[in-house]
Amino acid sequence: MPRFRAILLLMLAVTLRAQSEASISGKISDPQGKAVAGVAVSLSLSNGSTLKETRTDGAGQFAFSSVARGEYRILASAPGFVPVSREVSAAAESNAIDLQFSALEPHMQSLVISAQSIEPSLDLRNSEVFTRTLFSRDDQVFQQLDAGINAGQHEGGGKSLEIRRFGFNLDHGGVNGGLKVLVDDVQQNQGTQGHGQGYLGALKALSPELIQEVTVINGPFRAEYGDFSGLGVVHIRQRESLPDQFTARLQGGNFHNGRAFLAYSPDAQKTDAYVAYEGSYTDGPFLNPGRYRRDNANANYTRTLDETQKLGFRAIIGRNDFYSSGQLPLDLVSSGQIDRFGFIDPSDGGRVKLGTFSTYYSKSFANGDSLKADGFLGRSLFDLYSNFTFFLHDPVHGDAFQQHDSRLQQGANLQYVHTHRIAGIQASFVSGMNFHDNQINVGLYPRESRAPSGVTTRANAHVTNEAAYAQETLSLLRGRLLLGGGIRFDEFRYNVQDRVAPELGGLQNGGRWQGKGNIAFTPAQGVPLTFHANYGRGINSIDARGVVQRPDQARLATTDFYQFGASSNYGRFGFSTDAFLIDHSNEEVYIPDDGSFEFKGPTRAYGYETKASVQLTRRISLDGGVTKVANAFYKGGDHRVYVDSAPHFVANAALTLASWHGWSGSLRMRAINHYRLDGEAPAIVASGHTVFDLGIVKQVSHRVELNFSADNLTNRAYYETQNYFESRVTPDAPVISRIHGTPGFPLTAVAGITLHFRGK
Repeated sequence: MPRFRAILLLMLAVTLRAQSEASISGKISDPQGKAVAGVAVSLSLSNGSTLKETRTDGAGQFAFSSVARGEYRILASAPGFVPVSREVSAAAESNAIDLQFSALEPHMQSLVISAQSIEPSLDLRNSEVFTRTLFSRDDQVFQQLDAGINAGQHEGGGKSLEIRRFGFNLDHGGVNGGLKVLVDDVQQNQGTQGHGQGYLGALKALSPELIQEVTVINGPFRAEYGDFSGLGVVHIRQRESLPDQFTARLQGGNFHNGRAFLAYSPDAQKTDAYVAYEGSYTDGPFLNPGRYRRDNANANYTRTLDETQKLGFRAIIGRNDFYSSGQLPLDLVSSGQIDRFGFIDPSDGGRVKLGTFSTYYSKSFANGDSLKADGFLGRSLFDLYSNFTFFLHDPVHGDAFQQHDSRLQQGANLQYVHTHRIAGIQASFVSGMNFHDNQINVGLYPRESRAPSGVTTRANAHVTNEAAYAQETLSLLRGRLLLGGGIRFDEFRYNVQDRVAPELGGLQNGGRWQGKGNIAFTPAQGVPLTFHANYGRGINSIDARGVVQRPDQARLATTDFYQFGASSNYGRFGFSTDAFLIDHSNEEVYIPDDGSFEFKGPTRAYGYETKASVQLTRRISLDGGVTKVANAFYKGGDHRVYVDSAPHFVANAALTLASWHGWSGSLRMRAINHYRLDGEAPAIVASGHTVFDLGIVKQVSHRVELNFSADNLTNRAYYETQNYFESRVTPDAPVISRIHGTPGFPLTAVAGITLHFRGK
């Protein structure tokens, strides 16, 4: 009898608990009523504290289970849309609520790709792309972006990637238009860098598991972005917290590849926080082992002050050391005199230390306005040891050199968004200011092994960039017609103190206005077809030493970008297509004598892009894109000279499986065509390639996940970067103009396990 009473009481308690709990589910759709995948959905109490968070699936569905009955608030947010929220009363056991985004964000009225989705015109790439992929090399994060961006390792090791886009070679991201990259509003492009204008090496401190979302903008169409934004913007946003209190990922593979990611994220009211560590090592396939070691520490603390205000702090600290294969003469590789993974100078490589500390604040107002402010302080030490030409200039000691960059930088951003009406028309006004300051000790030194043997150049540079911008967007015809326009002004101050030749120092200033304009028109509410037209002027700055030493030339290059296209989403199928025309006022040319850049004549490129996505089944989707440059050339002159060193065809595709009996995965393809390496010699070309990558995930339980990836699945022999210049491989060898290349990694297999403990 006592046992029966106990069982009865237990059943009664379970029943009462079940009756006191509820579930909340629903669907998120865009202004056209189409499902939006990857939307961040949060469930909060009336006091603003967040209880649960989730994301919509491929059908736009979300669900919260085991919720106590009561009053809540649901907030849905996604890149490119104005956030939408609603008060919810969870009175029944099952509660359904659907939310619809009413409008695009005022500053997102351009063709935006945040990544893989069945809505190509506004693609949403969320954390799933990064947290469920095993990365054996840090450059693979960039390869996940697609969006017509081709990136390759310059020396096979820890050096920053070489970026190619729209038929232009951007070197390491900062010349010939530039590709602006930010992490949580902190600019990653480093101007007047020891190894190239706009250097992106700071990205190596980024851990993919901490990425929340990535937005890629295909041109200089938004007024809030200035320097280096001529050919687009990549904005990476990190998480504020992790879904579990403890996360651990351990992985290993061939080429002595090993990596660990460890994170702690406390479960606290009104607080989102984490601390994380990432350590990795690989030798790569090279005969001179890469010995590439990275150690990164990352932390975030965000405090919800009240339901309208948040204050946060971030810290990223990283270091990496590596040896490089260098760029090998391909004629010697073809003849068998050098192995494809061989080397000439065993001392090539580098070492980097960096730290960035930032703070951010946001406030929303009752009328729908919002305010954002952030600032950062960064410190970095960079040394790169290179030898491109071997014994070309100095047959006795060789041409090896060291590039040094010691940098302190500060920055701040302020933005205000004001929603209002003009003659009854819904409008949104965005205004803001940016400030970026760099104090740099930069130098170039000849070396033997890794010891400097002299001084070629050494200077202290102080570069300041101040900017202000404003952009207005109007929504007419019930959201079917969006009109936008903006303006921005950037002012630069270059102060150089040359420590070798003081007469080459000095102070110069430069400034530029940039205009923006866009239109998006949907002819009929019931027909999912939208036409787009975008224009933007972007700028990219030049190395401060070049500005001061050549004051009669332009201090800033401009990029005028015109884009016309259409996008549609019908059922499970979506596509976007556009044509573009790009005018550069100047191309930038590297000056090896002092490591700076100077401008060369104006150029033009034009072509088209096409992206498509289809959801084959509820679990399987296929998406891809093609960027085709029809032509890229220098304007003027007595004969046609073509822009070189960048492919004119870039393609990507992915076949993705989602949550099928615990299995997920993707088979990805990336391809480029062969391309010119000399603007006047059509026979001198770099080879193209097509590479497949495979990633598989098995969810064993809520706590355990097994991961496997195969980079270069078909073991394709290819070169990531190729360049054409003179070199001499030994003191007695002939001087030869030849193609030099950096080999792509062969088949790289990596297996890992991911553990989650104490979910929130």
